[in-house]
Amino acid sequence: MKNDVYTTKYKEMLHGIIAEVKMTRVVVANKLSTTVTQLYWNIGKRLSAEKLETGYGGKVVEQLSVDLKSEFPDTEGFSPRSLWDMKRFYEFYAETAQIPPQPAAVSKNDILPQVAAVLPWGHNRLILSKIKDRQEALYYAEAAVKMGWTRNLLLNFIKADAYHNAKTLPKLHNFDTTLPEHLQEQADEILKSTYNLGFLGIKHQIKERELERRLVEKIKLFLLELGDGFTFIGNQYRLTLNNKEYFVDLLLFNRKIKSLIAIDLKIGTFEPEFVGKMNYYLGLLDEQVKMPDENPSIGIILCAEKDHIEVEVALRDFHKPIGVAEYMTIFPEKEIKSLINMELNQD
Repeated sequence: MKNDVYTTKYKEMLHGIIAEVKMTRVVVANKLSTTVTQLYWNIGKRLSAEKLETGYGGKVVEQLSVDLKSEFPDTEGFSPRSLWDMKRFYEFYAETAQIPPQPAAVSKNDILPQVAAVLPWGHNRLILSKIKDRQEALYYAEAAVKMGWTRNLLLNFIKADAYHNAKTLPKLHNFDTTLPEHLQEQADEILKSTYNLGFLGIKHQIKERELERRLVEKIKLFLLELGDGFTFIGNQYRLTLNNKEYFVDLLLFNRKIKSLIAIDLKIGTFEPEFVGKMNYYLGLLDEQVKMPDENPSIGIILCAEKDHIEVEVALRDFHKPIGVAEYMTIFPEKEIKSLINMELNQD
């Protein structure tokens, strides 16, 4: 018995220390990433101030690369290409490509944006190579930090033009008429107009249960795509009424707005009857599952395609908060493989 207690206490201690070490490693890695990115920003600033361009400037950069590698043989990242990227990185965010910085005065644009500072250098280089607009670049940088995207996921979202889709595609829901005023804006923030499910690796049409199975298998990536505050409760969540069973495809909880989130997966085009089904499920969730201190349950219908007007009309006469969104699963595979290989081959 004593051995069992000892073993249990030891395991608790071991798991606690392992968790502490892992957390510390993450903190150190984040600080290191920020320090390295700040270093590259400072180097880019010096190169920009020297007005180095191709031609003679190219020879200077090549020599600088040789000397830096000689001085720091164990440090990677000082190739000529990397040094030019540092210069472009500084000029892109400082907006001083035409006006070299003055030592006596530092403008507010001469400071590295915080979101770019905490992003790994490889992510910054990817954004720099694909995006020409500063605001669009900051959007991807902020999303990558907030969602914890890997470089490949970031590449997928850039290829899917997530920035422009988020700006041009309206969110479709009835939150303004079904939720208390103080929750309407928060609920709108947790809903997207389009979700990127490219991480599922789907290359052909599949059934709804197969889509659900793949999402559950990769629930961590799905939660990252959904956004902040989501926790997974279960799939095919069982509800009953009058000896009849009903099943919610995916049930989650959002900690930010303290609401149950029911997701109904549809592999085809939106149909008005989807709203009635979701409205019914939300009623059962509010009656049977929702805790007294929680806010009303919210439904999200995820379908492959939707018509704006049809969705608006379908939502008009229902009194439960429901949003309708599209999802993308298939990307241009050959093009993405080519881009990923190009990124991996960068020094």
